[in-house]
Amino acid sequence: MEKSVDTAFSGQFADGSAAVDRSANVHGDTRQRNLFDLTEDFDLLFDAVEQDWQEQALCAQTDPEAFFPEKGGSTREAKRICQACGVRDECLEYALANDERFGIWGGLSERERRKLKKRLG
Repeated sequence: MEKSVDTAFSGQFADGSAAVDRSANVHGDTRQRNLFDLTEDFDLLFDAVEQDWQEQALCAQTDPEAFFPEKGGSTREAKRICQACGVRDECLEYALANDERFGIWGGLSERERRKLKKRLG
């Protein structure tokens, strides 16, 4: 008697021998791989979006020294550039989320970001 097993079948043949469902393992591996691929794709997309706002930032097109002044140096020029920047909110959000401790980000100095973070809780 020839035995043929549908991959989704589970149980016994008429002669009493066991049929093994291998589809669960195959599909499980596929789902796990697909989840991994999806996570990897999401990470790549996130990185692309993150880079996109950074490429659009006006500070990327100007002298970076203005955004990282010496202690006691003026932040006026950097803040003026930030006021006109279309991705200022994304920049500030990034700085707060990544605990940037140096420089002008989103139009705020280190001290101003610390105060804002305290207010936000």
